[in-house]
Amino acid sequence: MIEGQRHKLKPCVGVMIWKEGKVLVGKRKGSHGTGEHAFPGGHLEFDESFIDCAKREVLEEAGIKINNVIFLSVANYRRHEDRQDILVNLVADWESGEERTLPDEKIGDWQWCSIDELPKPLFYPTQITLDSFVTGQNFYDKE
Repeated sequence: MIEGQRHKLKPCVGVMIWKEGKVLVGKRKGSHGTGEHAFPGGHLEFDESFIDCAKREVLEEAGIKINNVIFLSVANYRRHEDRQDILVNLVADWESGEERTLPDEKIGDWQWCSIDELPKPLFYPTQITLDSFVTGQNFYDKE
């Protein structure tokens, strides 16, 4: 441990959402990854299931509802000096609602894109999700 610093373990959920053959991608404006494109997702709250977290985060961030949520992969990685992330990637179908950008969220400017034409640069967790979807790999440890 670095003197004077506390390390954090952050459990996160990322969701690749499909609608009419395209996936939902937004542009980040948060504390890290600003300007990078990402799938919706966020931190798991205490006593929350992965699926409930995915549904909550997608509704909060993009204003849409999802269904048919299934597991894709899990990743353990460290991209920031003071924290380690555990990412559970899920795939879901769009159920209802129109995507919207909310001023207080860390992601917005939503668009539906072909998986072969995602905007760049991609947020690191989104890169993992995409790799998992394309390759079938479902376990990433200390990437």
